[in-house]
Amino acid sequence: MKPVPGILDISPYVGGRATADGVARVYKLASNESPLGPSPAAVEAFKAAAASMHIYPEGSAAELRRAIGETFGLNPDRIVCGNGSDELLHLLPQIYCAPGDEVLYSAHGFLVYPIVARAASAVPVAAPEPELKADIDGLLARVTDKTRIVFLANPNNPTGSYNTGAELRRLRSGLPKECLLVIDAAYADYVNRNDYESGIELVATTANTVMTRTFSKIYGLAALRVGWAYGPADVVDAMNRIRGPFNVSTAAQAAAVAAIRDSAHYEKAKAHNAQWLAWLTEKIGALGLKVYPSVGNFLIMEFPATGKTAKAADAFLMKRGIILRAVAAYGLPNCLRISVGTEDANKAAIAALEEFVK
Repeated sequence: MKPVPGILDISPYVGGRATADGVARVYKLASNESPLGPSPAAVEAFKAAAASMHIYPEGSAAELRRAIGETFGLNPDRIVCGNGSDELLHLLPQIYCAPGDEVLYSAHGFLVYPIVARAASAVPVAAPEPELKADIDGLLARVTDKTRIVFLANPNNPTGSYNTGAELRRLRSGLPKECLLVIDAAYADYVNRNDYESGIELVATTANTVMTRTFSKIYGLAALRVGWAYGPADVVDAMNRIRGPFNVSTAAQAAAVAAIRDSAHYEKAKAHNAQWLAWLTEKIGALGLKVYPSVGNFLIMEFPATGKTAKAADAFLMKRGIILRAVAAYGLPNCLRISVGTEDANKAAIAALEEFVK
């Protein structure tokens, strides 16, 4: 049986590698995971949920939505939870795109955006991204009467760049009223910039704007797959109609509630990231490599196109148990992305890079 148009055009998403052959000690710095792991309270909540694994989850994730609402000052009725924010990103084109409609995103944006567009038989459209930052004018210039959704990762993965709150407002005001703007704020918790806005304000003050967030990053719950979206009541209603009926497990809900309420662990993770992101930026720059400014929990470094290339560096580091993320699939073949890790992992990565460069 032949799939609907678009499905076989999808290049499957491939996550960061986790193993290095023949290496006993591995430092995985490929997937932007939290080096501090989850809150101890989240671990205990997860364990406690084991006794009820024979019972279906509470389908609306009511307690989790209340906890999110309390933390961010939001109406829980305008929150929908998902099996990771990826599930929520998949739902929106299914709801709002017909075959042939267009989904717009920035050229070096998250690889999931063209996947979810094609899965809905829509046409993915990439806007050029000069200086590795989403270009608001470039995005607006590519809006047509077929554009139904615009995805904007803010901060962006893998570049680490961000758009200001003023830029987000200019994008929203320049889009057609019936075009959905989706702000993917997976890394918002790491940002320390006065001009940054996660998207909450825009959702609250404009129509057809959605913000998505995740528990995979600063909360350290990547394995449990928990994400959430905040949006207009009609959008949330539509998402609830087609999402899986029990899409977030009981254990994941319990762990996420405990995680979001453990503010001390959250602040510790944020402080660790601020310290070591700055350290990695300085050390890598001192090696003569170009380092792009990042506000996330990762950064990308650029290697020469010949000689000591990104591909050569990747192979060299892998043999020493340092696993970074190649980003050629994002249109950045001369770059590698490194996640902020533990102190030991960060120092081991820099030592290996020094050896490679010299």
